[in-house]
Amino acid sequence: MAIAASSAPVGAFSYFAGDDEAKARGLFQLLREDGTPVDEAALATLDRALARRMLEGMLRIRVVDARMMALQRQGRIGFYGEAVGQEAAVVGSAAASKPDDWIMPALREAGVGLYRGLTLDSYIGQIFGNGGEVSQGRQMPCHPCDRPHNYVVMSCVIATQIPHAVGIAMGMKIAGDRGKACFGYMGDGATSEGDFHVALNFAGVQRAPVVLICQNNQWAISTPREVQTAADTIALKGLGYGIESLRADGNDVLAVYHAVNYAAEKARRGDGPTFIELLTYRVSAHTSSDDPSRYRDEKVTEVWRGQRDPIRRFEAYLKLRGWLQDGEREAIAAQLETEVREAIARQEAIAPPALSTMFEDVFEEPTWRLREELAELEASPRVPSPHQHG
Repeated sequence: MAIAASSAPVGAFSYFAGDDEAKARGLFQLLREDGTPVDEAALATLDRALARRMLEGMLRIRVVDARMMALQRQGRIGFYGEAVGQEAAVVGSAAASKPDDWIMPALREAGVGLYRGLTLDSYIGQIFGNGGEVSQGRQMPCHPCDRPHNYVVMSCVIATQIPHAVGIAMGMKIAGDRGKACFGYMGDGATSEGDFHVALNFAGVQRAPVVLICQNNQWAISTPREVQTAADTIALKGLGYGIESLRADGNDVLAVYHAVNYAAEKARRGDGPTFIELLTYRVSAHTSSDDPSRYRDEKVTEVWRGQRDPIRRFEAYLKLRGWLQDGEREAIAAQLETEVREAIARQEAIAPPALSTMFEDVFEEPTWRLREELAELEASPRVPSPHQHG
């Protein structure tokens, strides 16, 4: 079901003033699948520059994902997890953040970092694990960290970032830092973990300035939502902890933006946490190691890949408003493709981290045992790096 916004100013949509359970069961939507607005008056104050930036952010994710998957299949990187089909949930939420906010991502939120200022070189360098990236190759690919923009490195352990997000928010509250919020991301699978329930309970009791965002892409690797929970919607889970819970169309970038902006402004005012379910779909595999055709009906996937594609939907709306001309999307994507390829060339040319870095950053001075291990490692036969050519 789609709950139409009223013609009230931004931030005063009728959906947000509704009954708590109705909000958690409903689906806030501003654009239909064909890109036509549910209520044109509700979008009258949309900023053109913001809209164009969101489109570019969505296209950047898709271009990067396609190029990284190609590199993985060529054996030039080891692992990758795409966000294809989920770009609206990523970029719409990122657009609602402010520079002083903090981001605790899950697997598919690198686009949030890129939108906030994470450079392509930094992200791609991390995927290669080369000697120029901040973690010196210690993290798996797709685990960027961007301290200047308050983007914290993710964990592969499901749901551990949710208590961390609440903890960061509590740190803000204790320090008296009004005007800031922490965004904590998760997938639908994370809502079945104990960390989720611990975090929501604590956030609700302490009224932490946190926005907890679930990208419900309907598949926790191979587990469908209906097998994972008996709750009618994932958003309903937040109500038991006394947390306002919203549910928005995750393939509608404008609905995502307004839902997350509503929650973020509430947190920055000191009015407590919000839990948001963004209903979307994982069009691609869970990661480059997965084959989804073994466990799901790919005819359903094709519907989401085509008529429910978030980029196609937003492009159609921007053309309706006269803010995007025929061929512009392709031109923007081509420019982004050039930028991504140039960044790949720069980062692939950087050598891997020095062997000695494996023994650094723990002790101020390496112990005798570590020095002995390093010497033994340096004397071992070398195997060429997969991305050292020639």
